[in-house]
This record gives sequence, C-alpha cells and structure tokens, in this order.
Amino acid sequence: MYIIAGLGNPTKEYDRTRHNVGFAVIDKLAEHYNIDVSDRKHRAYCGKGAIEGQRVLLLKPQTFMNLSGESLRSALDYYKEEPENLIVIYDDISLAPGQLRIRLKGSAGGHNGIKNIIAHLGTQEFPRIKVGVGEKPPRMDLKDYVLSHFSQREQKLMDEAFEEAAQAAVMMICEGADRAMNHFNMKKKTQEDKQ
Repeated sequence: MYIIAGLGNPTKEYDRTRHNVGFAVIDKLAEHYNIDVSDRKHRAYCGKGAIEGQRVLLLKPQTFMNLSGESLRSALDYYKEEPENLIVIYDDISLAPGQLRIRLKGSAGGHNGIKNIIAHLGTQEFPRIKVGVGEKPPRMDLKDYVLSHFSQREQKLMDEAFEEAAQAAVMMICEGADRAMNHFNMKKKTQEDKQ
C-alpha cells in the first residue's frame, strides 16, 4: 500500500495558505478517486481507497506542520510500510508558483515539516513532490510568507499545480517515480518566459 501524505496546518485560518498546498493536493486526489478523507487516525485526517488499482491511504496530518513526522511515523508503523512507499507533498519557496519538483530523497532544505519527518523516520530516503509557492519577498518574515494567501494571479497557477501534483502522485505509484520525474520535473514556461 502507498501512503500519500499532504502537509499543512489544521484549522480554518490556514486554509489555502502557501504552507497548505499539500492538503489541497490530497483534496484533489480524494475528489478524483472518491476517497473519503474524514477518518481520525494517526493524528491525521485519512482515508483508504484505490488509485488505478493500487491500494492507498491519503493522509492530512493534523499535528501542525512542524510535527508532521509524528503522524507519518504512526501510519507507517500501523500499516508496516517502508518509507519508499510514502509520498510526501509539500510547499517549496525555492520554486516558482505552480512549479513541481519530484525527488526520491534529500535533505529538509530548511522546511521544518520535512525536518521533523526525517527525524521521525530516521532517513532522508522517501519520495516527495514539492509544489512551488514562490520566493519570499526580501523584507518579509518567512513564517508570515508561508502562512500568507496567494494572489489572484498566483491562485490560478496553483489550482493547475494541484491538479498536476495529483497526476504526478498517480504516475509515481502506477508507472514509477523515474517516469514521473521525467514528465513533471521540466521547468514550466511562465508568461514572462513566453514573451
């Protein structure tokens, strides 16, 4: 079974902020594959179902971002799954809004949710889908930035990115991570690039 975890912060005030892109992608997968993500287990909202014949658990940790590892460790232990059967979806400020990057392993890169997951799993080797949310403006505090909402223009890009990230997760479990990386890791052309 694959565990697909989207990172974010619980409660309405964080809904649709930059830090909650993982939740938005899980919502897309739940919608497309008719999976109810309302069970309260593993300190998360979760739901079991099937994606193209593959058994999956969709997971939205409710621990707050910086403690995401507690929830993921609990789910992996309960289902006796290895970290390579986990896909973590989260925000990345080093990528332009809507840009995707799939990786099979790597450091936390300053992301506290990923730092906590690495600490709880004892490994950096787990697949992940990074969803670009854009660089922090120079004089803005990082915490304020990741907890901010998207502009109208950005939101359109992000809605497309949530669909693409959901497709990337499906391709990873059905056709393998290498295929998904080749397909989704290409830099998207922005409006500026096209002119």
